[in-house]
Amino acid sequence: MKIGLISDTHGVFGPEFREFLQPVDELWHAGDWGGDDTFLQGIKDFKPVVGVFGNCDGYPARYDFPEFQSFEREGLKVLMTHIGGYPGHYNPVARRVIMEEKPGLFVCGHSHILKVQWDDKYNMLTMNPGAAGLQGWQVVRTALRFKIEGGQVSGLEIFELPRK
Repeated sequence: MKIGLISDTHGVFGPEFREFLQPVDELWHAGDWGGDDTFLQGIKDFKPVVGVFGNCDGYPARYDFPEFQSFEREGLKVLMTHIGGYPGHYNPVARRVIMEEKPGLFVCGHSHILKVQWDDKYNMLTMNPGAAGLQGWQVVRTALRFKIEGGQVSGLEIFELPRK
C-alpha cells in the first residue's frame, strides 16, 4: 500500500502536491487543515483520507477527524496526532497514548519541520511531514510518500517545494 503524508496545509493544497501524491492509495493528514468546507472536501475527493485535527483547526475538521487516530495498515499499527513531538521530546499527552497504543509508526505534524526518526525507547518510527501550506516560517514546503508492506515502511520519498 502506498501512503502520502502531509500536514499543516493551512488551506493550501496546490497542484505540485497533488501531482506528487497522485500515485498513493491513501492520504494521511496530520492536522492543521485550514480552509473551509470546500477545501476539506477537495482533499477528501482527491484520495481516501485518514486524518486528525490540529490546534488551528475549527469546524468541519474537528467534526470529521479526531485528535488521535489509531489504526492498522498492512500489518503496521499507526498512531497519528497533530501535536506529538519526537523521540525524547514527546508532548506529555502523546507520550501517554504512545505507551498505551504501542504503535510501530507514530505520525504527527505541528512543527512545520520534516523529520523522520527511529525511537529506540518505544521501538517505533516517527514521522512528521513538515508543512505543505504557506502559513508559518518554513522556507520549504514538504510532503512524504512511502510504502507499507508486511508491517514495514519502505521506499520513503520526500517532496520539497520552495516557498514563494
